[in-house]
Amino acid sequence: MASQPKYQRRKEDRPREIADAAFEAFAEKGYAATRIDDVAKRAGISKGLTYLYYKTKEDLFKAVVKNVVVRRVDALLADVESTELSSEAFIRGPMLDFMKRVPGSPIAIVIRLLISEGRRHPDLIDYYYDNVVARGLAAISRFLERGVERGEFRPEARDLQPQLFLAPMMLSMIWRLVFTDKPLDTDRLMENQIDLLLTRIKA
Repeated sequence: MASQPKYQRRKEDRPREIADAAFEAFAEKGYAATRIDDVAKRAGISKGLTYLYYKTKEDLFKAVVKNVVVRRVDALLADVESTELSSEAFIRGPMLDFMKRVPGSPIAIVIRLLISEGRRHPDLIDYYYDNVVARGLAAISRFLERGVERGEFRPEARDLQPQLFLAPMMLSMIWRLVFTDKPLDTDRLMENQIDLLLTRIKA
């Protein structure tokens, strides 16, 4: 019996399946070395059909970012807007839990690609910043403002750089990429940073 293509579902699922195949190819070969042929083969479709959905390899990378990163960030941002938790409880709970999952998640592979190949593809860096980083920083700033308005944080929380909350998560990913044989308790690193920040701004 002939083997079936790896991805063979409903037609409306095809764009996501192609993006999944692209993610696997980028993770294995890197962005520059991946060809559209590689993605099509993994998806079990023709090169021409791939182009029907994604005109360029850059479009494929953007689809990977949406599929792997943006949907996870969207879920967290939705929680930021709707949570009934106190500001501190949300930061120590859902936000910290999200940060702890990132270094071992597919998001870290996307970051690895941006670090290794981003300088040659500045449009991809800009796309990631605009659709992920900038939105996350804005949400943290809004959340700090929320804490001040509710009397949970001191007014100086408004001046706190939101990047300080993301710094240990970024360091954790870079550490795992560079110092593969030097273990780091990344969960504890993030917890300690959150403790320091909250101690500084709690009312």
